[in-house]
Amino acid sequence: MPRTLLEHRKSQRIIDLLEQGGATGVYFVGGSVRDHFLGQPSIAGRIAPNQEKEQPHCDPQKVKDIDIEVYGLNYDAMVGILSPHFRVNLVGRSFGTLKVDQQIDVSVPRRESKMGIGHKGFRVDSDPNMTFAEAAKRRDFTINAIGMKRDGTVVDPYHGVEDIRRKVLRATSEAFGEDPLRVLRGMQFAARLGFQLDPDTVVLCRGLRDEFPALSPERVWGEWEKWALKSRFPSLGLRVLEATGWLACFPELTALRGTPQHPLWHREGDVFEHVAEVVDQMALIASEKRHGDSARDSTRLALMFAALLHDVGKPLTLIEREPDVWLSPEHAEAGVPLAQSFLETMKAPGWLVELVLPLVREHQSHIRIPRDETPSDTFVRRLAHRLVPANMRLWGDLVAADARGCDNDRVAHSTQPWLDAAERLGLINAPPRPMLQGRDLIALGMEPGREMGEILKTAFEAQLDGAFLTQAEAADWLKNFVVQRNVE
Repeated sequence: MPRTLLEHRKSQRIIDLLEQGGATGVYFVGGSVRDHFLGQPSIAGRIAPNQEKEQPHCDPQKVKDIDIEVYGLNYDAMVGILSPHFRVNLVGRSFGTLKVDQQIDVSVPRRESKMGIGHKGFRVDSDPNMTFAEAAKRRDFTINAIGMKRDGTVVDPYHGVEDIRRKVLRATSEAFGEDPLRVLRGMQFAARLGFQLDPDTVVLCRGLRDEFPALSPERVWGEWEKWALKSRFPSLGLRVLEATGWLACFPELTALRGTPQHPLWHREGDVFEHVAEVVDQMALIASEKRHGDSARDSTRLALMFAALLHDVGKPLTLIEREPDVWLSPEHAEAGVPLAQSFLETMKAPGWLVELVLPLVREHQSHIRIPRDETPSDTFVRRLAHRLVPANMRLWGDLVAADARGCDNDRVAHSTQPWLDAAERLGLINAPPRPMLQGRDLIALGMEPGREMGEILKTAFEAQLDGAFLTQAEAADWLKNFVVQRNVE
């Protein structure tokens, strides 16, 4: 069993101090214990979907998201013991939690009593004299209700270790039903871990669907964000939503189930099945890009939500061209407002919406020319311009995932000529930039104003069409255009 968590020096020092101060029990709890038994420590960097469980050696001092639960000491006693040795943040006082050095959560066990609907309708009472089983009963899934002492002794009253072995997400107790957000946590845990929901837990989740409106959009977004950033098997998250009836909470996705596709190109089934395949393929593509820092996480968010939403326009545009031959013409454009609604309803960041929408709109742009033809530079320039603020590289990743998500080798419509041209034109990661600026017109004696704006717009359109390729050619074009305009 990996011992990275047990070798974390700062945690061991905290436990030393607490035990010396009179704690009757100190346990590692939560996600770090779960990951300890999964064999994938919570460290910077993520496991690619196609990797085996065996991981390279991990520095135990880089383990993150450590939670320590302390018995036999009240909150003020913990603060008094730890404050002389660490930076102690009391931000979680109402929950009996303090944060040490902005890294480790140390808490008193607590009871939660449901007082209303939603995930906030609780009264929290800390009680350092509870048993571990009583405290763990409030946790969502058994895999998160495992305790571990500093010597590796495991306290597992709800058999979470066995559920990890069985790859099952099982509600810890009937208290699961007190918090509807836990359904979405099940969605993203299934996607991250490749686990299945226990049948009895599915029933509990179905009973919570009517409480979905009580959840704040920000909390809903938080679970979807984890789905996008951490999924190894994102389609399993979608299947959890369907099994629990919670897919109905997201109408843009609900409509995909039962929407047929052209049988020649989509042998995988309806649009929902296609999207499930595409998001899995996108997780593979994203993992190959070694995401980890914030910029790469932003890229992964854009790719995963573009993959999820790229075909939401198909139900709206569905036609039966001949018996059992279904098409959804112009579905890419039709899907833009639906994708926008999905993201904005849960208050996804504005920058993400701006990245995803042009990817949805343009994900079929490459089929506008025959697959055996090479796109012109003009086509590539104009596509790169329409994709702003996204770029050709993101577009290429989405199209690749879309093609891989079709159970048909004939769908492979290569985007490589488009990407090769974009690389040659300097447009793979950035849009075309206007060569001509207002200063160029001022140099020709023109005053700033509406006319100048019209000329610059015309000049940029000419640039996209390839009327000039260098700064010198741009200057000559401008002089000739201004002269011709004056003559007219």
